[in-house]
Amino acid sequence: MRTIIIDDEHLAVRVLEKYVKLNPLLQLTASFTDPLEAFAYLQQHEVDLILLDINMPELSGLALIRSLARPPKVIFTTAYPEYAVEGFEVEAVDYLVKPIAPGRFLKAVEKAHRTQNQPAHATEETRHLLVKADRKLYRLPLDELLYLQAYGDYVKIVCSDKVITPKEKLSNLEKMLPDQSFLRVHRSYIIALDKVEYMEGNLVFINRQSIPVAQANREQLLTKLA
Repeated sequence: MRTIIIDDEHLAVRVLEKYVKLNPLLQLTASFTDPLEAFAYLQQHEVDLILLDINMPELSGLALIRSLARPPKVIFTTAYPEYAVEGFEVEAVDYLVKPIAPGRFLKAVEKAHRTQNQPAHATEETRHLLVKADRKLYRLPLDELLYLQAYGDYVKIVCSDKVITPKEKLSNLEKMLPDQSFLRVHRSYIIALDKVEYMEGNLVFINRQSIPVAQANREQLLTKLA
């Protein structure tokens, strides 16, 4: 399983790296002490398992997992047992309290391996988008998103009450959005399907804003709107 480690403590990362490298079921692909760097990595790479600390500055492990539209398997590793209930609420495979014994780690990995082909299911709590813009970290509920527009090196995210413009590729944000609720209708636009008011020719209208629909995407859009 392609595995990454996310923990703000360097010593904890080194211990987990040792455990992972000794386990034939795991392939270590990256380690992070900065959860925001890890979040960016997850938008670009396929990962099967995250070994994830919870209590981290800037972005907690729980918030990170809840921000992913299609989260991989996760094993929480933390010194705070009081977070266990929240960890299982986001469908974590297991919850390991530091210091982690090798045997306990092995048991958690075997459990993750057994469930590898069972996708993690997004819950209502996971339905938001996490983006960084204007030196701030925004947690945007998906049901407030109207559409996203490529804007040079940026993406304009239009919500019901605000507009956020992170420096990001539209294709990266597309991977973070559930395809049952959002559709890329044009090379420059992703729309929230339930926010479409009406369609006229090759245009859809959301909040009185016209959005072009590429001919190649028109049939798929009509099917999803039906």
